[in-house]
Amino acid sequence: MNVDHLDRRRAETFVHSAVIAETDEEMVAALEPQLRRGVTEYDEVLLVVGERIRSLLGERVSDLDEVVRWADPAAFYQRLGFAYEGFRRYLAAQADAGRRVLVVAEPDLADSLGAGRGVDRASAYLAYEAACNDTYAPYGSAVTCVWGSRHHPASVLDGVRVTHSHLLTAAGLQPSPTYVPPGTYLARRVPLLPPPDHVDHDWSLTEVRQLSGLRRSLGAWAAAHHFADEPADDLVVAVVEVASNGLRHAATPVRVRTWHQEGTLIVQCDDSGGIPVPPTAGYHRPDITAALPGGRGLWLARQLADVVHVDSVPGRTSVRLLFPHAVMHRHLA
Repeated sequence: MNVDHLDRRRAETFVHSAVIAETDEEMVAALEPQLRRGVTEYDEVLLVVGERIRSLLGERVSDLDEVVRWADPAAFYQRLGFAYEGFRRYLAAQADAGRRVLVVAEPDLADSLGAGRGVDRASAYLAYEAACNDTYAPYGSAVTCVWGSRHHPASVLDGVRVTHSHLLTAAGLQPSPTYVPPGTYLARRVPLLPPPDHVDHDWSLTEVRQLSGLRRSLGAWAAAHHFADEPADDLVVAVVEVASNGLRHAATPVRVRTWHQEGTLIVQCDDSGGIPVPPTAGYHRPDITAALPGGRGLWLARQLADVVHVDSVPGRTSVRLLFPHAVMHRHLA
């Protein structure tokens, strides 16, 4: 069997579902049968959930301890792009070993950014949920996400229904009636709120050689806001990648503005080249073996920042990157 045919077969078996439960009882009633089915249909069942769900499920499925594996959410949920890529790598490794897995994961959105920053972290997370319908499909596994309706607003739960192909209840899996394909979901325009009138820095870049000065200034700015060396370096690399993309592809001045709100550092890069950015840009790992490699900049930025929001309209492309101190330092705690 050739690789392309194998990938198609795996993609046909991929199921991305969501549990949206109002009560703990509803959540357990949906998940317990799913886990019991999973141990018979998959080579491994991995639960990446918090202590509350683990305690609720633990006794109910204690007879499955030898085949169910529990993982610390902190190992997966850090920056949004890091979480998305972490699950992809896990699924890819399992597929390479000839194994199909069921992953049950509880999204961690505890570090809410709030509307005042101009980007909703939950909305950014849902974009990754949409993208994974394509990027996880070739591995032939299944992913079930657990969402409690008491902990998330109705608008977020509506987004969950749109980005998951199936909903899981005690009655089993059902197609989500409002699901839309990843490309359609990601193509929606979500305009950015304008930057504040007074920002920390405002640069206009016209030449690549100016990027060295930008690196130094960004590093000093991050350090002044108590970013440790590694998170500060990640911020610098992410912003410089985006700015250099603008200089290389748009061939126009790139405006870089920085500001902060509470513990979050925010950077926006604007160019007026008028080159549209594909909706899926940065969600697919670039092929470094390709004859003409591309797409590295936004993909890398999504790994290093917590949130990357792209607003591309005729005549202007804006990329806003958010670096919350708590999230950027989580792995150092």
